[in-house]
Amino acid sequence: MTRRSGRVVDEALSAGAVARRLGVAVTTLRTWHQRYGLGPSEHIPGHHRRYTASDLARLEIMRRLTAEGVSPAEAARWARQAPDQTPTGTVTAGRIHRPGRDGGGTIPVGRAGPTARGLARAAMRLDAAAISETIAHALATGGVVATWDGLLRPVLAGIGERHAATAGLIEVEHLVSRCVSEALAAASRAKVPAGPARILLSCADEEQHTLPLEALAAALAEAGVSYRALGARVPVPALVEAVNRTGPAAVVLWSHTRATADPDQLSALLAAPRRPLLVLAAGPGWRADALPAGVVRPVDLAEAVSLAVAVRDSLDQSRRD
Repeated sequence: MTRRSGRVVDEALSAGAVARRLGVAVTTLRTWHQRYGLGPSEHIPGHHRRYTASDLARLEIMRRLTAEGVSPAEAARWARQAPDQTPTGTVTAGRIHRPGRDGGGTIPVGRAGPTARGLARAAMRLDAAAISETIAHALATGGVVATWDGLLRPVLAGIGERHAATAGLIEVEHLVSRCVSEALAAASRAKVPAGPARILLSCADEEQHTLPLEALAAALAEAGVSYRALGARVPVPALVEAVNRTGPAAVVLWSHTRATADPDQLSALLAAPRRPLLVLAAGPGWRADALPAGVVRPVDLAEAVSLAVAVRDSLDQSRRD
């Protein structure tokens, strides 16, 4: 560690850490190293080479210029000629850029951190490989709930905010959504719980926002809770029929907007012949003061998972007794 410009800068970053900060794939870093000499310069005997703060600054120049359409060879020439800089102020083609001020390119991510800013930059470049790699690494190292709350939700919200302001970024939203969906599905398949499906996941009638429900499915799989997911736009008769046929212990009904949050859907679940033990109204669409008695509204993904685990454990205990 060293201190420059009044800030502490990590001078020993792995290739994976640098890739996440820049929002590029690790394979891209290897290419820049092999073809243009922009590789890690710190070498400790017996260890892999690591990237210093100056290495990171030059790579930031490389990333910015190539994103602006400059050829990789020309961008690398500018990067190699840059003076010794730290990430607090890098020089790009005669201009000073200060990372962190742009909130991750043109997508605001608030205080979500460098990995989210890197993912936002990769999203703006429509770099599917970098997006998928960043998400997969976060899921593997931090788990589903932490990845959703600290990485995916801030970036998705930032894309939505920019779309609301500009009517653009539709292609960005579609690509990121696909990458997120694929990563969550892979996480779910990697940890398939044993036993019958005790939790039924469904979107409200006409609700098309499925990613939060997919995150819940992956988090349940990670927690060892079996589930059945119906997906988007489930009409009330179909949902009630699914409940009566499968007899789930809990039903999670997701609504993203007020337009799809009709409390009558919840009342229909409570009146079903095989009424579930727990009905969860998940998502920002539901109004707490409009929920039927007996319906629980989890505040976030972690609480939804906790409630599902509690239902499973209660059933297991009752069967043992």
